[in-house]
Amino acid sequence: MTSLWRRELPLVLASQSRARRMLLANAGLACDAVPADIDERAIQQDAGLTAPYEIALHLAQAKALAVSAIKPGHHVVGADQTLALGDRLFNKPRGRDQAKQQLLALAGRTHALHSAIVVARDGEVLFSHVAIAWMSMRPLSEADVAVYLDEAGDAVMSSVGVYQLEGLGVHLFERIDGDHFTILGLPLLPLLAFFREAGLLRL
Repeated sequence: MTSLWRRELPLVLASQSRARRMLLANAGLACDAVPADIDERAIQQDAGLTAPYEIALHLAQAKALAVSAIKPGHHVVGADQTLALGDRLFNKPRGRDQAKQQLLALAGRTHALHSAIVVARDGEVLFSHVAIAWMSMRPLSEADVAVYLDEAGDAVMSSVGVYQLEGLGVHLFERIDGDHFTILGLPLLPLLAFFREAGLLRL
């Protein structure tokens, strides 16, 4: 597939997420993946933000600007996701025991995924957007969680909420309200709309 990207300099994704890179590639946008070398938790703490959407947006911007500083002239996409169950925020689990506790806390309840994207170039933010998906997890027993973690493997430890909807994580849910791209961590439709408005796409 030829790229629909119009600029000579390639699009840059400030992430090592395979799901995000796949979404862009499937949309005809080949990109270079350059993970941002930042301390997300320290940045979050220093900002003093508590609202999930503000945290996601702040971290997406920090990633986009950090990579923009080392990739002059490139359009850089930064993305971040926060998971909130009421007022409680969840981070990626540190080990199986924490993953189990997170899943049991989410089981039988509805949580919100806030997915933020920011486009930056040469240290300037050109576009930002936050989308929300509501995720209703089915009731799960400890045995259910054990089977899921055994079968899903360590890959889910890299995901906030301990699931990847494109894989075995789909078994955890009974209802989802939101955009599929938002759930995968890259609200693609508003991003493509911005690229088109900026004259960056051939389609």
